[in-house]
Amino acid sequence: MIRRRRTPLGSLTYWLVVAILLIGGIVMVFPLFWLVSTSLRPAPELLLVPPRLLPEQWTIANFQKVFDQAPMLTYLWNSLVFATISTVFILLTSATAGYIFAKFKFPGNNFLFMLVIATAIVPFEIYMVPLFLQMNALGLVNTPLGLFLPFLVLSYGIFFMRQNTISGVPDELLDAARIDGMSELRIMLQLVPRLLAPAMAALSILAFIQAWTAFIWPLLILNNPKYYPMELGLSQFANSSSVDFGMVAAGAVIAMLPALIAFLILRRRIVEGITLTGLKG
Repeated sequence: MIRRRRTPLGSLTYWLVVAILLIGGIVMVFPLFWLVSTSLRPAPELLLVPPRLLPEQWTIANFQKVFDQAPMLTYLWNSLVFATISTVFILLTSATAGYIFAKFKFPGNNFLFMLVIATAIVPFEIYMVPLFLQMNALGLVNTPLGLFLPFLVLSYGIFFMRQNTISGVPDELLDAARIDGMSELRIMLQLVPRLLAPAMAALSILAFIQAWTAFIWPLLILNNPKYYPMELGLSQFANSSSVDFGMVAAGAVIAMLPALIAFLILRRRIVEGITLTGLKG
C-alpha cells in the first residue's frame, strides 16, 4: 500500500481541521460535563467564585433529595409512556404517509405533500393557543389523550420517510410482493419498514427525543402532577424565591439518561439513515 505524503500546506490544513473539530467537540460536551459536575457538588460549592471544574467533595445527596422531594419515578414513567407512544405512532404514520405520497399518484398528491412540508416550518408557538382551545372544546385538557394527540404525527417524519421510500424501495420489488399476494396494508406495515430499517431507527430517536424533551405543551395542557412528564416535573424544583441548582442538575442528569441510552443503542442506524437520506433523497 502506497501512502501519499502530505505537502506542508496539506499537513497544516489537516491539523487545522483536527483542531477545529476538537474545539467544537469540547464546546459541545462541556455543558454536559458541567451538568454532571454540578449534580455531584454539595450546596456550598455551587456558589464558589471562581467556579471549579470538579467538586472538592463528591456527593450523591442531590440525587437522594430529588427522589425524596418529588415523585421522580412517576415522572420518568409518564415520560417513557408518552415518548414511546409518540414514537410508535410517528413511525406508523410517517411510514404510511411517506409510502402513499411516494408510490401512489393521485390528484393533489404534490399539493398535499407540500402542505404537509409547510406545516413543518410553522413554529409551535404560533398555533399552540388555537390548539389548546380546540383541546379544551373537546374536553381533553388535563388528560393523557390531550397530551398525546399533537405528538402522534410528525410532518418532518413524513418527508423523511418519503425521501427514503423513493430511493430505497424499487417499484419492481413492490410489484413482486403484490404478485405474491401481499396486500397494500401488509406492504406498508411489514415490507417497507424492513427495507428502511436505518431510516426508521433515525426517525425513532428523533421522535423519542422530541416527546421526551417536550415542555411547553405539557405545561399548557396539564395541571395534575400525576400526569407530569419528566421535563415538567423538573420545573417543580424552582420557585419564585430560590432555585436549588444541585437538585435541578441531578434531575436533569436523570432525565437525560434514557435519551442518551437510546441514542447509544441506535447510533449506527441513525448515521446510516441520515447518510442514505443525504445520498439518495
